[in-house]
Amino acid sequence: MKKILSLGAASLLSLTALAQTAPNTISYTVSFPNAAHHEAEIAMSIPQVPAGPLKVRMSRSSPGRYATHEFGKNVYNVKAFGEGNKPLAINQLEGDVYQIPSHGATVKITYTLFGNWTDGTYASIEPSHAHLNMPASFMWAYGMDKRPVTFKFNDLDKYGWKVATQLNPIGGGVYYARDLQYMMDSPTELSAYKEAKWTVKNANGKDETIKLSTHSDDDQSVIDNFATMVQKVVLEEKAVFGELPTYDYGSYVFLHDVHPSTAGDGMEHRNSTVIVQPIGKVGGNEVRLLGTFSHEYFHSWNVERIRPKTLEPFNFEHANMSNELWCAEGFTQYYGELVLTRAGFHTPEEYARTAAGLINSVLNTPGAKYYSPIQASRYAVYADAGVAVDQLNTTNIFTSYYVYGGATALALDLRLRAEFGKTLDDFMRQLWLTHGKTEKAYTVADLQTVLAQVTNATFAADFFKRYIYGVEKNDYEKLLANAGFVLRKAQPGKAWLGSAGAQLRGRSGQSNTGEGGVPISSPTAKGSPLYKAGIDAGDVILKVDGNAVDAAGLQKAVADKRPGDIITVTYKDRLGEHDTKVTLEENPSYEVVTYEAAGKEITKQQQDFRNSWLSSKVK
Repeated sequence: MKKILSLGAASLLSLTALAQTAPNTISYTVSFPNAAHHEAEIAMSIPQVPAGPLKVRMSRSSPGRYATHEFGKNVYNVKAFGEGNKPLAINQLEGDVYQIPSHGATVKITYTLFGNWTDGTYASIEPSHAHLNMPASFMWAYGMDKRPVTFKFNDLDKYGWKVATQLNPIGGGVYYARDLQYMMDSPTELSAYKEAKWTVKNANGKDETIKLSTHSDDDQSVIDNFATMVQKVVLEEKAVFGELPTYDYGSYVFLHDVHPSTAGDGMEHRNSTVIVQPIGKVGGNEVRLLGTFSHEYFHSWNVERIRPKTLEPFNFEHANMSNELWCAEGFTQYYGELVLTRAGFHTPEEYARTAAGLINSVLNTPGAKYYSPIQASRYAVYADAGVAVDQLNTTNIFTSYYVYGGATALALDLRLRAEFGKTLDDFMRQLWLTHGKTEKAYTVADLQTVLAQVTNATFAADFFKRYIYGVEKNDYEKLLANAGFVLRKAQPGKAWLGSAGAQLRGRSGQSNTGEGGVPISSPTAKGSPLYKAGIDAGDVILKVDGNAVDAAGLQKAVADKRPGDIITVTYKDRLGEHDTKVTLEENPSYEVVTYEAAGKEITKQQQDFRNSWLSSKVK
């Protein structure tokens, strides 16, 4: 009976594979003869090639990333072949674009891929694993983005690897993607990973399988224990929306890579996420590692299915600019931390520190003072892991849409609770039903419409005008008091030189001129005492009130003063030494503490509000 069942299953898989691999299917074969030196050999076979020149290319952008990345720089030995393996002429038109001017019905392109950067964006190849982000690894052909795609990974037995991916296994070691968009959204990990998996009963009565595939130096028991913690996160996020997404092939996989040599990252995809953590082991660091899981899994609703229209379809040739990242990424940032508190991994006191970070990001940064969440979202094409050799003025023109949006979500949640008896969960659930479950991409105007459905048109219009299109800020002190939290100055009465000293970097006692002093390595924040005094990046602070200082000495000189005191700062730029007067101000940083920690009595109404906000929603 077992043999009959096995043969039947094998036949079914073969039939499935035959049905899915249409005659126009583009196939990739990936081999690793030189993994020790971070190389893979890739062959791309394209059937039914139309007449005329064939153009193929490497991507310059990647799903989940918004800035451009030059993936073509890690591809070489590019060759083209026709029927009978006959060499074809191939011309490099641009750094990442190639053209085969003359060919037959079938073209095979081969190349070497170098990869030695383990994160969510690039590729990494070595004997322990092959970590492949698809846009960083695979060429694609112009005009063929609707064709199905298959992959065959060789040398798995040689290295003891298994395949972890959201690509659909169709038998015979072949993995399938329905089109280019799905292919590029399907990162793949080849390694001797350890897996834990479980099922979650969805609202429709069907099971969805969740897999944790961890490539680390931990024992299986550690991974199993960590999986139980991830399960709690999954269920809390399911409670926000009322259901899980219906995953395309019935499962969702966490591609988890843990090692000190990795770059660190979290990158969401439709039915999977890449989580790379530069730490020794999972064991002993479980709670610390959960934040990325919480954030990235929330994306399986928010971004992957509740999707901005500006990202549809995703363009792999250039940066993808979006107006809505304050919601797509920022609201996800808010829930990523909130869910850990609801699941019991963080205390209300710990969550208060998270809230303080969000609030400081919007109340104490020039980027949030002068630029709206929409403008912050647009700047992602430069800020989202974008590479620049020249210095940027982001200190004064950009506040991350992650924290900007997170702070906006915090305020909206507290206002919905206080003013309407509703919650941000209600908003997210309505957004899911209107734009996520239906997969109808949204605009900023659509988000306002959904908020109006949850509240009313007047409130929604006012909120968007002031806080989304505009730069006004909510009254966080009043809002937090409803939950028995106090917003107050973190260092009242303490003198401050500028941006909490963030721009005073460099080795103590050494400037970029080789002389003593404190170099200013990045632009000073607009409105800070240093900025008002005309001191900026490239300058070197030499003395305070006539006394030579290094970094520690500068901090001590300020610590001995009070807000309003005036100090004489001697600094040097390319024009020579200068003396200037700097008026110290009070440190503007805020902290959030519970009423209890502040010595205030919390009322039952405040305690109930806090519990409703921060307690588990799993029933």
